[in-house]
Amino acid sequence: MSKKQNPEGGHEAHYDTIKSPVITEKATIASENNQVVFKVALTATKPEITQAVEALFKVKVKAVNTLRVKGKNKQFKGRSYTRSTEKKAIVTLEEGHSIDVTTGL
Repeated sequence: MSKKQNPEGGHEAHYDTIKSPVITEKATIASENNQVVFKVALTATKPEITQAVEALFKVKVKAVNTLRVKGKNKQFKGRSYTRSTEKKAIVTLEEGHSIDVTTGL
């Protein structure tokens, strides 16, 4: 992991680790339990995800659970294609901490 600094003071690698928040009905229900869902890089590990969330959002992470969503075979106008495989991270925050995902990264 590179130690390059961007002008805001965070590491550029953190932005490569966390791609975007997941905003779905299920993710909204999880936010009631102090959990936030992010799409992350396929190669990201739990410690890297923890460091990235703590550095970017200035919160304390309690636990990280990850899952890989395998790409499905689909068809559009008779042509077959495969959706990309993606990795999601469910980040549980310590009590008293919260992240507003609607503001973006």
